[in-house]
Amino acid sequence: MGGVARPARSAIAGAAVTALAVTAAACAAPNDDAKSGGGDSAVVGIAYEPDSLSPLLGYGKDGNSKIFDGLLTHDADMKLKPALAAELPKVTDDGRTYTYKLRDGVKFSDGKPFTSKDVVFTYESILDKKTNNASKAELDAVEDVEAKGDDTVVFHLKYPYAPFAERTVLPIAPEHVAGAQNVNNGRFTTKPIGTGPYELVKWSKGEKLVFKANPDYWGGAPKIKNFTMAIIKDDDVRATRLRSGDLDGAILPPNLAKTFKADTAKKTYAANSFDYRVVTLPTGNKVTGDNDIRRALDIGVDRKAMVEQILEGAGKEAYGPVPTDSPWFTKGTERAHDLGKAKKLLDEAGWKKGADGIRKKDGVRAAFPLWYLTGDKLRQDHALAYASDAKKLGIDVKVESGTWEVIMPRMPKDAVLAGGGAPADPDFDQYMMLKSSLAGDGFNNMAHYDNKKVDAALEDARRTDDKAKRQAAYDTVQRELAKDPGYTFLTHIDHLYVVDKKFGELTTQVEPHDHGLASGPWWNVEDWKA
Repeated sequence: MGGVARPARSAIAGAAVTALAVTAAACAAPNDDAKSGGGDSAVVGIAYEPDSLSPLLGYGKDGNSKIFDGLLTHDADMKLKPALAAELPKVTDDGRTYTYKLRDGVKFSDGKPFTSKDVVFTYESILDKKTNNASKAELDAVEDVEAKGDDTVVFHLKYPYAPFAERTVLPIAPEHVAGAQNVNNGRFTTKPIGTGPYELVKWSKGEKLVFKANPDYWGGAPKIKNFTMAIIKDDDVRATRLRSGDLDGAILPPNLAKTFKADTAKKTYAANSFDYRVVTLPTGNKVTGDNDIRRALDIGVDRKAMVEQILEGAGKEAYGPVPTDSPWFTKGTERAHDLGKAKKLLDEAGWKKGADGIRKKDGVRAAFPLWYLTGDKLRQDHALAYASDAKKLGIDVKVESGTWEVIMPRMPKDAVLAGGGAPADPDFDQYMMLKSSLAGDGFNNMAHYDNKKVDAALEDARRTDDKAKRQAAYDTVQRELAKDPGYTFLTHIDHLYVVDKKFGELTTQVEPHDHGLASGPWWNVEDWKA
């Protein structure tokens, strides 16, 4: 979840002091290739680093992976279009069979041909129980994958899974390389080979990912020949490096992005997203697991103030994983900020204020820690605002920061300021976040949420391609979240990027939570003009 359901692209290693030391060293190095360069080079600053570069472990599963291609990809409007497939799939058997004809003449960057066997290998490897891919539940509908000759792949599904075509943007790995290694820790996880527009030159962990253009790319050789993603976890350091000319572009929080408003050489891009910030309320904690506490916090937090003061208007209030302007949002599930009602709810539930102003019930003090990721200013600001609002209710929230290595072992009992969001289909984010059977599975269901009605609705929604039935199921999910809020959703965030104007007019897509690495104005850097 960037937290929640994206460990393969969101989990971060190293303390803030390490990040600062690394980035300082990078700034000082006179010949560092992670510096902004000429017209055919670009260096951008991102906040998060992947755990692995293997699609078998989850890298690039939502597209735009640079090193790889999927059978399909998204255009600027998030509509599916062919990539390694020559055309969109033929769907038969009442939505249970998807047939893909493959593009001719595609080669991996090592010169070996791409065939249907690579597709079968990729999907079978991900679904293998031995593979450490936390997102394999997204492919639950797949019964088997069949190669028909070198140029055709057929997916047979257990049930008609409406968004299945969206899952075929997943990058394809070469069987001749990855199949000869340990899927979980082999060399391919850090030195991948793909069919994509770029080849990996170097991955200096905690510092940068360096790519070079694939001259034989089937879609045409990119004009940006050298592309570097500088991994800078601290927002302030990222802004400083952009200001000094060390970067050509960067993702920034609103308060830092606005400091570039007067810079005539740079342009700010705002990308709409499904990205939300949320507080997990673990069921295993006597305070956060209490439904009255959860409901009081849900109406006691001032979401509007967070949008205005923290996001400076670059976002909207969140009442669940689905943004309020999405056609999948259930109207009427908005929760108005009402301190008086929240206090009354706690009073009637037996949570009485003590001499210190903090409530108690049955000897349990209404207090819990709230962790956020070190160096992430947006999460810090959300956490502090949440704690301030909770204090007004008589709930003591102690804000703590740490790396994911520190936070993850605490997730079953401690609250976390997390993030998530996937725009392609409501199943992708909600199932991984709310399904009780996934509790404790990495970043999936971090709150250990357990609601039988939600479980049933999630299954109903993914096992039909009838849009009305799916809408009804997701309406049930959102109404249950209003009654039984195992998470306090706070805001949906617009992503802000500041980029040098020398690259011309750029575009953005509607983005998932996992931003910067595969999203932002460089979602299609292979199409930029040098």
